[in-house]
Amino acid sequence: MRTSQYRPLRAFSRAFLVFSIVAAPGRAPAQTAGSSAAADRIQRDVAFLASDALEGRLTGTPGNDSAAAFLAARVASLGLRAMIMDTTRTACRAAPVPPLCSTFLQPFTAHGVEMARAGHPEGVATQNVVAMVPGRDVALRGQYVVVGAHFDHLGRSTTGALDPESKNVIRNGADDNASGTAAVLELARVFAGHAARRSIIFVNFSGEEMGLLGSQYFVEHAPIALDSISAMLNFDMIGRLRNDKVIVYGVATATELPAILDSANVIPKLALSAVGDGFGPSDHASFYAKGIPVLHFFTDIHEDYHRASDQAEKINAPGEARIVSMAERVVRAIADRPSKLTPVRAAAPAPAGSSRESIAAYLGSIPDMAAGDSPGLRLSGVRAGSPADAGGLKAGDVIVAFGDTTVKDLYAYTDALRAHKPGDSVRVVYVRAGERRETTVTLGSRPQ
Repeated sequence: MRTSQYRPLRAFSRAFLVFSIVAAPGRAPAQTAGSSAAADRIQRDVAFLASDALEGRLTGTPGNDSAAAFLAARVASLGLRAMIMDTTRTACRAAPVPPLCSTFLQPFTAHGVEMARAGHPEGVATQNVVAMVPGRDVALRGQYVVVGAHFDHLGRSTTGALDPESKNVIRNGADDNASGTAAVLELARVFAGHAARRSIIFVNFSGEEMGLLGSQYFVEHAPIALDSISAMLNFDMIGRLRNDKVIVYGVATATELPAILDSANVIPKLALSAVGDGFGPSDHASFYAKGIPVLHFFTDIHEDYHRASDQAEKINAPGEARIVSMAERVVRAIADRPSKLTPVRAAAPAPAGSSRESIAAYLGSIPDMAAGDSPGLRLSGVRAGSPADAGGLKAGDVIVAFGDTTVKDLYAYTDALRAHKPGDSVRVVYVRAGERRETTVTLGSRPQ
């Protein structure tokens, strides 16, 4: 999971890949995801993904590539369907495309302002892992529910680490986010054995820690039409269940979601803390910016977050299995209902009170962290009810001036925003579909 401020071995041998395919559980009849067997599978998957062998799965490293290969082998062993066309092979660029040209890997270049600041302006090669269980209802299988989690972490990098004094020690990210990745694998296993009426797409994203890069790439290059997606469920840091408490974001992003979530929370119930907002520092935000209802499951921050101490032995696998079991019921309820969810553009929650005297100016813009080299700050969305929303700014707009400051990138924009205070009236110049426009916004406030 990314911080709320958005701060910034190639693949194993063939023998290992063969072993991972054979050793992984194959297609199995549906069973209760909350069983002890599910907890055992989750623990094993987390232990492998968070092992030193993968060196923390930093985007663009051999460990990240090996994790992607492992995930691709696992979904293949479960009998899921590949959706991405392999355009790296000459035969696969011809028409008609041969049926064997599909792959589970969606390659892209992780390229954005965070990458440039980290010394990689050219970006790094990485990949999402994408698979599907087709729906069993002929009339509905052309509609989809997306189940996702990011599988990358910090590796040996101190960028974003909360223990920089440990320097290049491996940060394995067991909870962040081997736990969510294991949940996606377990849900894939369950739905492979008992399909829903709608099709389910399972995606493990790379590049999340560098700015939601994998999920932004997926929504911009989705193998299906975005308006055919009923909802996206995201799992990020769900491995530390304490006092049965689970935070679920995005509950107000569709009219039906509160009732669906409540019905899925069966005895012994989890203590759900529902938050309406669909934006946030994880991959669901990329989907919500496109108007897709979202839910993000999260068991809260802990003292090991973004530190080398986030290790597999601290995962509460039985607790995670309970969350996965509830999530299965949520996914099935969404995927089996006769009609799609009713999207709602939910307003962000009001800022909480703070005793701190320094108050930050607030616009409500959501930066596109995957934007390229073009000058300006591209927006992936704006929060409903925010000053940006009131000023008419929209997803896709590129801010090129903020007050008297020319905006070349995220950092120039951040400096310009920090130079103002709540209540200031500011002229914002932006480009929409090639046309230069301007608006005036009155900045709001929120605690820093």
